Amino acid sequence: MADLSSLSQLGTVAASVQPAAPVHVQKLDKQGRAYATGKRKDAIARVWVKPGSGKIIINDKEFKAYFARPVLQMILQQPIVASNRNGQYDIVATVQGGGLSGQAGAVRHGISKALTYYEPALRSVLKKGGFLTRDSRTVERKKTGKAKARRSFQFSKR
Repeated sequence: MADLSSLSQLGTVAASVQPAAPVHVQKLDKQGRAYATGKRKDAIARVWVKPGSGKIIINDKEFKAYFARPVLQMILQQPIVASNRNGQYDIVATVQGGGLSGQAGAVRHGISKALTYYEPALRSVLKKGGFLTRDSRTVERKKTGKAKARRSFQFSKR
């Protein structure tokens, strides 16, 4: 470390010692797939991404059969559409816990993470879209003396 005799020298030292930005490298398993875990509410999704024709399989079913609602299908495809990778990757996911909405969010989170492991250059696009951030909101627990988490029992004067 350099000898500092005044505060003006502190700025020059701090400017010259900049930490390098983290370098993201490709992470693949033995079969050439990228693996990631996605979470949302109580749902946990395990997602594998590999190059292919664009098939999305969830719990051994076609994703349109598993998520029948168009909104959930759209949520699932958001990271793929945002990164312009339609029809380039086959995605296999197993998801458990929670309801359908939470499961769709978990798979979306997992797909986003797996895409960044397969193609680190996509990280900035997916980060801007907010797909890499885990939505940490969960259901509030029920409190004693309350009907639900916050709902009180009906008040009666007599």
